[in-house]
Formats: sequence, structure tokens, C-alpha cells
Amino acid sequence: MKKKRVFLTRTLHDFALNELKKRYQIEVHSGKIPIPKTKLRFKIQDIDGLICFPYDKIDKEIIDAAKNLKVISTYSVGFDHIDTQYAKEKKIRVGHTPEVLTDATADLAFSLLIDILRRVSEGDRIIRCGRWQEIFGAYDYVGVDLQGKTLGILGLGRIGGTLAKRAKAFDMKIIYHNRKAVSKSKEKTLGAKYVTFEKLIKYSDIISIHVPHTTLTNQLFDMKIFKKMKKTAVLINTARGKIINEKDLIVALDKKIIAGAALDVFESEPIGKNHPLTKIQNVVLAPHIGSSTKETREKMAMITVKNLNLGINGKTPVYSVGY
Repeated sequence: MKKKRVFLTRTLHDFALNELKKRYQIEVHSGKIPIPKTKLRFKIQDIDGLICFPYDKIDKEIIDAAKNLKVISTYSVGFDHIDTQYAKEKKIRVGHTPEVLTDATADLAFSLLIDILRRVSEGDRIIRCGRWQEIFGAYDYVGVDLQGKTLGILGLGRIGGTLAKRAKAFDMKIIYHNRKAVSKSKEKTLGAKYVTFEKLIKYSDIISIHVPHTTLTNQLFDMKIFKKMKKTAVLINTARGKIINEKDLIVALDKKIIAGAALDVFESEPIGKNHPLTKIQNVVLAPHIGSSTKETREKMAMITVKNLNLGINGKTPVYSVGY
């Protein structure tokens, strides 16, 4: 019996590839990342399963080019790069990899929080530029304490809740905003207090974003919001770049409307060395590494393969979108 065909837009771990090779005829894209749309449109024509990554835009045009596609398995928790509604209309199952990256992403958010408040990355740049001798004054190069500061968490889900646990251990005050408040028992366990979005913006010393990118959250943080934040506040984003209006953020940072930002995600990725954000000192930048630990990435690969195996055989993926 002829093996079904699977295409990967970039490589996975060896154990995952070996598992796929046992069952399918596979091909792995090895050229420019992300894969050029023209090539993906060509490759998707005759395959049964697709494994993609967050940078790959799987839109209506790509889906329409697929003749036999049964499943799209994305190596990511987010799936806003996929037209999931159109995939569902075409009876193509979509799987993603949530839950396993909760700790890794919360840890990164907290490390960015410490970095921006204590100016760690900025200090690294000072040393590398040979300017250490310039910061011996009493007011030179000072950060701020974490203890007693108010952390505002937008989205107290798995990742936001795990971040709250880290913050509680550092004696931070925690407020949060969701569409609906979590249970009183969870609030008590996390030491978190529900507030309106307006109060979260007004009273937080640090705001950390943990909501998905939707029509409701698109460009949510713009100049209007930045002007309502404390001038001493910092913004952390490990969720999705398009939740922030980057042009407004750049102005807000440059004019000290807010004190700083720490970003793992951006409106368009990857950003280059000449991006305006790279010229600003009061911002910490990370290359979308929320899930980037050895353990987490291996778990994601396992789930990606499982989702593909199920979907290609007409079954619901372990973590399914739209079905």
C-alpha cells in the first residue's frame, strides 16, 4: 500500500522525523525560512499532511492549492497563522501544541520582567561597549525592586496563572483582568485580585500580556493605552506581537511615556538589526523563545506528530482547533 505523503516546512527532532518516516513518505523543506509562499503552494498540492511553524502563513490561497490535505499540524500553541475557519470548511483538521509550554513561557516572561526592571541586558551592552566606568554615580544606572510592585496580568490562564506564582514568591502585588474572573479559590491560591481593564492599565507597575491575538485584542495596546499607564510602568509581551501597536510603542518608549518594554514577539517576525526597536535602550528584545527549552520543544514535537497521525486518519487531533 502506498504511503501517505507528509511535508514539513522545516525540520523537527530526529526522533520525530524517524517516527514519521515509519508511516509516511516525508519531505522536509531545507531552504529559506519561512518557506516561500510559491514553493509551499506547489508542495501542498499532493500531500496528505502538513507540519508547519508559526512563521508559515497558511491562508485560503494555500489551502485551496491542496487537493488531498487532511490535516495541518502546527508546531506551536498559537494558530493565528492558519485560516482555521476555512480549513474547517474544507474538512481539514488542525492541531496545535498548547499546555506543554506553560512553564517555559511563564519563566521567560518573569525573566524579562527581572531583566527590564534591573536593566540586565542594558548592563551587558554597557560592558561590551567599554562604558562601565561611566556608571559609578549614585544615580547612574539604577533599576527598581520587584518587592511591593504591582504586576498586572492580562489573561490569567495557564501561562498567566503560572507567572502569578512566580511573582507571588517575590512578594509582588498581583492584579489581573480576564473576560470573566477566575474562581475565588484560584484567586486566593495565586494571591491575585480581579480588576477592570482600565484599572489594570492605571495601577500596574508591570503589565504582562497573556491573551491570544483576536479581532478584539488586535493593536489593543496603542498610544491611547500607553498614555493611561504609569510613566514608570513597563510592558511585557510573550503572547502575540500584533496585540501591540509597535509604531505607538516606539514613540511611547522614545518619549518616556512609559518606562520600558520587554518583548519576545513582534508584529512581523523576524525583525532585523535595523528595526527601530533595536535602537532604543529601554527595551529588552528576545527572538520569540517562549517555548525554547529542550524539554518543552521535545514535548511539542511529540504532540505535533500525534496530531498529524490522528488527523491524517480522519480522527480528531489531541489538541484540535475548530473540531
